[in-house]
Amino acid sequence: MEANAILTMAAAPEIFLAIAGMALLMVGVFQRSGTSRLVTSLTLVCLVAALFMLVANGRQPREAFGGLFVADGFAFYMKVLVILGSCASLILSQRFIERENMDRFEYPVLFLFATLGMMLMISANDLVALYVGLELQSLSLYVVAAFQRDSLRSAESGLKYFVLGAISSGLLLYGASMVYGFAGSTDFDAIAQVLSGGEAPIGLIVGMVFVCAALAFKISAVPFHMWTPDVYEGAPTSVTAFFAVAPKIAAMALFMRVLIGPFGELVAEWQQIVIVMSVLSMALGAFAAIGQRNIKRLMAYSSIGHVGFALVGLAAGTEDGVRGVALYLTIYLFMNVGTFACILSMRVNERMVEGIDDLAGLSRTQPMMALALAIFMFSMAGIPPLAGFFGKLYVFMAAVNSGLYALAIIGVLASVVSAFYYLRIIKLMYFDEPVDAFDKPIGQGVAAVLTVSGLFTTLFIVFAEPITRSAGQAAAALFAAG
Repeated sequence: MEANAILTMAAAPEIFLAIAGMALLMVGVFQRSGTSRLVTSLTLVCLVAALFMLVANGRQPREAFGGLFVADGFAFYMKVLVILGSCASLILSQRFIERENMDRFEYPVLFLFATLGMMLMISANDLVALYVGLELQSLSLYVVAAFQRDSLRSAESGLKYFVLGAISSGLLLYGASMVYGFAGSTDFDAIAQVLSGGEAPIGLIVGMVFVCAALAFKISAVPFHMWTPDVYEGAPTSVTAFFAVAPKIAAMALFMRVLIGPFGELVAEWQQIVIVMSVLSMALGAFAAIGQRNIKRLMAYSSIGHVGFALVGLAAGTEDGVRGVALYLTIYLFMNVGTFACILSMRVNERMVEGIDDLAGLSRTQPMMALALAIFMFSMAGIPPLAGFFGKLYVFMAAVNSGLYALAIIGVLASVVSAFYYLRIIKLMYFDEPVDAFDKPIGQGVAAVLTVSGLFTTLFIVFAEPITRSAGQAAAALFAAG
C-alpha cells in the first residue's frame, strides 16, 4: 500500500499513535535513564501529528476495519477535544512529576495509549470495538491513578478505580451479550435496523440499560459516581487534571454515539434513564460539594454536576441537544484545564497543598493567578458573559425546545446552588487575610495553559459563532450516521 493511501485512511491517526506508543516504549527501555522529559516531548509531538492527520482526513464519513470503525464529523470534533485535553494535561504534568519523583518514561506513554483508547471509543461502530477502546483507555488510567507508588492515597485510588471499573466492564459485557442475543449482531447499523422493524424485544431493552449503566460509570453520572471523589483526591494532581477532561469527553461522546446511533429508535426508553441520571447528578454536584474543604474533592463533585448539565442536552434527544452537549464539552475542557493549572500551582515551601482555605488572600500574593481562577469559577457558575454561561444556555434551550421544562428548571436551580461554592472560593481569594504565599514561578508550560484557557473562557463570546457552527456540524453528522 502506498504511503499516501496509508495517511488518508480513516484510522490513520489511531494507527500512527499505536505505532508511536510502542516506539516510545522502546526508546524509554533502551535509553534506560533520564528519558522522562524526552519521551514527554516526543509524546506531545506525536499527539500534535495525530491532530494534523485528523485535520487532513477531514470530516467526510468513512469506515475502516470492516465497519468496526467509523470516522465522521462527530468523531472529528470530539477527537480534537480529546487530543487538546491530553496535550494540555501532559504540559501541566511535566514539572509536577519531576518534583514528586514520578518522572519515569512510562507516564507519558500511558497518556498516549489512554488517548488512543479514547479515539477508538469515539469512532466505535460495533459493541466489540467499543469494548476494546474502552478497556485500552481504562487499563492505562488504572495505572496512572496509582503511579505515585510511595503514596498510600495514590495506591488506594488506583485500586478503587480498578475494582469499580472491573464491575462496570462486567455490566457492559453482560449488556452487550444481551443485545447480541436479541439483535443477532453487535454492529451498530444492524442493531438500528432490527429496532426500526417494529417493537423492540424486552431483552434488547434490558441489554441497552446495562450498557447505559456501564457508560454512566465512565462519565461518573449518579448513581454510578461513587469512585470519582476518592480517585480525584487520591490520584496525583496531574493525573486528576487528565481524568477531569479527556476521558470524560470521550466517554460522553461514546454515550451519545451509542444512544443516538444503534438505539436511536428507543429514544422514549433511554430518555427516561438519561433524565433521572441528569437530575441526580446535578443535585448531588450542587449539594455535596458545599461541605468540601479539599479542592480536588470539590472539583470531583463539580465534575459530577457538569456531567448532569451535559446530560440535559442529551436527554432532549435532538440534533440541537447534541450540539449543546458538544459545545458544553468544549467549554468544560478549557474551564477545567485552567482550574487544574491553578491547583497544580498551589505549592507552599515546595509542598503541595490542596485545602480550599489555602487560597485565602491569593489576590494579594499572586493577583494574576487569583484573577484567572476567579474567571474559571465565575464561568463554572454560569455567570454571563463568560463561556460557562453559553454552555448551560444551549443545553437548557435544547431541553425547553423538546418540552422538558421541568428538567431545565431543575438545571437552573442546581446551577444557582452550585454557584455558592464557586463564589466562596472567590470570596476567600479576595476578602480573606492571606496565608502562606504560593511558591514562584509556576513554570512556562503551566503559565501558557493558564493564559490560553483564561482568554478562551473570557473571550468566548467574541468567537462563539465558528465553534457553535462546528458543534452543529458534529451533531448533524451523528444524526446522519444514526
